[in-house]
Amino acid sequence: KAFAQRDLSGVDYVYVWADGIHVNVRLEEAKLCLLVLIGVRADGRKELIALTDGYREATESWADLLRDAKRRGMRAPVLAIGDGALGFWGALREVFPDTREQRCWFHKIANVLAALPKSAHPGAKKALAEITDDVEQLLAFYDFPAEHWVHLRTTNPIESTFATVRNRSKITKGPGSRAAGIAMAYKLIEAAQSRWRAVNAPHLVALVRAGA
Repeated sequence: KAFAQRDLSGVDYVYVWADGIHVNVRLEEAKLCLLVLIGVRADGRKELIALTDGYREATESWADLLRDAKRRGMRAPVLAIGDGALGFWGALREVFPDTREQRCWFHKIANVLAALPKSAHPGAKKALAEITDDVEQLLAFYDFPAEHWVHLRTTNPIESTFATVRNRSKITKGPGSRAAGIAMAYKLIEAAQSRWRAVNAPHLVALVRAGA
């Protein structure tokens, strides 16, 4: 609770990754949808910004999360990275309209590969058309320092972090409740965060914020 209500005005998150992660809840029919926001501070260190139950990855759920972060003092990030299917983008444009958008290559490629069997050729063509539709958002990372490109092309920091959460969920057959699911994810991320490496060339992050 203290984490979810803390003041954010003293930290500057220059880059953010956003994703919705689904976790089975043992005693309920609906899956828990965790909305996750991880940021890169001006000193280059990665940090969990927010973790909440979105029920679904809808724009309104993301907007609630972003509005709350803004109310607690969060500045607009320079660049946000996420899956193209997220309701996150509509929320970002409403709450932080000046933030640049970068689509996750990992999700995009997975979408295309999933559409490759012959029976799914129409779907594959559609996915390929979407790549050109999203070309500006897929190539936004090139406008930032080359040392940061490897970090900015995918939502991998969230994907890799949640591998441990999913693994724990399998062992426990899923948390017993939504509240327990959020608490479990938070504690696992909190433990993992101490091992997160700063981004490459961390000294360049402050320059990105300065508009260099």
